[in-house]
Amino acid sequence: MSIIKDLRNKKGLTQAQLAKLCDVHQTAVSQWEKGRTDPDTNSLRILSEIFDVPVDTIMGLDSGKDNKVVIPVLGYVRAGMPIEAVEEILDYEEISPQLAATGDFFALQIKGNSMEPRICENDVVIVRKQSDVDSGDVAVVLVNSMDATVKKVIKKGTSLSLVPFNPNYDVMIYSAEEVSRLPVNIIGKVVELRGKF
Repeated sequence: MSIIKDLRNKKGLTQAQLAKLCDVHQTAVSQWEKGRTDPDTNSLRILSEIFDVPVDTIMGLDSGKDNKVVIPVLGYVRAGMPIEAVEEILDYEEISPQLAATGDFFALQIKGNSMEPRICENDVVIVRKQSDVDSGDVAVVLVNSMDATVKKVIKKGTSLSLVPFNPNYDVMIYSAEEVSRLPVNIIGKVVELRGKF
């Protein structure tokens, strides 16, 4: 549980020191911090006293309205010509528990200016994983199974158009055959924009 690690670091304690205070082996503290095991009732009581926080805080069960869910920012997405989608965690963003309850989320950082002025370079978009969206939604789309791009999706008959907000960029139109052959896959719907300065 990274919460225990955070609390320990704030107290300036080493794993060995915390283990001694809790009368457990250092390995136990290491396992707690990695989330592999949970502290027993007695250890929770001791940890609560050491850190001066409720047991619920240690267990990550705080129910306060400011409680947030953390999601990873995965690599970069070029909002111009598609670039390879890199599964690399660059940072983390917080979303509300209410939003988190509606699906599986990740975030992506934008590169390029094809979605300006609405979405700018280095902005972060919050994305709900889903394989389809409604026509008119902004989505993250994988082309050739590896090139990720953020565009407005327009469906016309059996074709799929990826529309940039910036008029200096061309609309990318894919026929039903191209969608299947390339392929062109929707991997998520953009549900929130986090502007960066």
